[in-house]
Amino acid sequence: MLSIAVFVPLAAAAALLAFPRDRPRLVRWTAVGVSFVPLAIVAAAWARFEGGNGFELVESLPWIPSIGVTYQVGLDGVSLPLVGLTAFLFTVSVVFPADLRDRARQYYAAFLFLEGVSLGLFLALDLILFFVFFDLSLVGMYFLIAIWGHGDAHRSALKFFLYTLVGSLALLLGILGIYLNSGEPRTFDMIEIIRTQPLPVSGIVPALIFGAIAFGFAVKTPLVPFHTWLPPAHVDAPAPASAILAGVLLKMGTYGFVRILLQMMPATFDRFAFPIGVIAVVSIIYGALVAMAQTNLKRLVAYTSVNHMGYVILGVAVAATVDGTAAARSIALTGATVEMVAHGLITGALFLLTGSVLARGQTYDIDQYGGLAARAPALTGATMLAAFASLGLPGLAGFVAEFQIFAGALGVYPWLAATGLLGLVITAALFLRMLQRVFLGPLPEKWDGWTDLGRWELAALVPALAMVVIIGVAPAWLVNVIESASRVMTGG
Repeated sequence: MLSIAVFVPLAAAAALLAFPRDRPRLVRWTAVGVSFVPLAIVAAAWARFEGGNGFELVESLPWIPSIGVTYQVGLDGVSLPLVGLTAFLFTVSVVFPADLRDRARQYYAAFLFLEGVSLGLFLALDLILFFVFFDLSLVGMYFLIAIWGHGDAHRSALKFFLYTLVGSLALLLGILGIYLNSGEPRTFDMIEIIRTQPLPVSGIVPALIFGAIAFGFAVKTPLVPFHTWLPPAHVDAPAPASAILAGVLLKMGTYGFVRILLQMMPATFDRFAFPIGVIAVVSIIYGALVAMAQTNLKRLVAYTSVNHMGYVILGVAVAATVDGTAAARSIALTGATVEMVAHGLITGALFLLTGSVLARGQTYDIDQYGGLAARAPALTGATMLAAFASLGLPGLAGFVAEFQIFAGALGVYPWLAATGLLGLVITAALFLRMLQRVFLGPLPEKWDGWTDLGRWELAALVPALAMVVIIGVAPAWLVNVIESASRVMTGG
């Protein structure tokens, strides 16, 4: 069942390229229809999910038996919400209108290809399979930025590709290090490695393996100082691609910290948990401060991603600290996973909204706007809801995640938690300042003809923002699934 979610979008991507060039509506509707297939499969998997100690719905076939590589996919309480987020965000992003530049077939094929490999990564239970999907995701996003982006899109796409490629090469070296130390017979099977914990606890070898993998995921997440590829990639990407880059691709890094480093190398992670927590807090504060200084609306949102990914890694670092209580570690890891989902929905919506602003105003310059609330109440309301969710307002998804992260962190690293709380204050200030400058005050004459959100924009944004509210008001259905895995990983 899970393999269908991976391969249907991949097959459809290839098929779309053979569609008639003069039938863009047919291409669009086919892509929208295909995007609902993984969503339906995730819904069925969620209904069947039992929340046991191991992985569920596992599918396995030999791939390269001579070196122990298998095609193996499955789910647990951490991967299921991320698979659901991925399927949901791709549907939303495909629905959202974009400037196709007479290349509808290629645009939607790139989206479906990226959806297939993204789902494959979160489902993968073999390290080589994980790496293959990790690397292929670079290809899909590179073309979406380079071909359908704006501004200096080619340069931004190249920078994105090269930075993350260096990270993926470091990841490959780390994976090979795990393989060579996995005992006899050597294996890439993630379930087996998690079960047997074959890597040595101390010494230089596990430290080097951990460092290589952590570097690869730090670039992808991204953490300061490996974040510099992110703002230009976001600013020059089309809005739907930015929503996927922030909502899905960044989670590949944070998910890797949990799935590989926390589960396969817990003792080594414990040795480095505090410095990683420090880097996370630096990312929280730095991302918020730099975002506040921005006059480019989309760059502002991009830097808030650096800030929010810092929250996630802080929660994971707390979960990796053996000296902490099991309860504190479990709640921090649960919060980190909820934050991955919440950030994907909230920031994905914010990037789509920046696309709506650009389509009407032809600029991201905040100083060019003002008073838009008088002409666009739907745009204003949607942006305010997403901004308040991003700054952690109670009753919305961001609060649920951040409360759990800081509740866990206060029990393990109280000074890091207290410092990280400053990020919440700065984030609140920067979003309130942005809302005031863009939507309040007098309306410039040139925006007298400003139009509100259209039906297709609303069709994409309303479900995403509705999920933000649902998670904020009634999060148990999500939290309970995640806790089934976080308690196993932390002994809580």
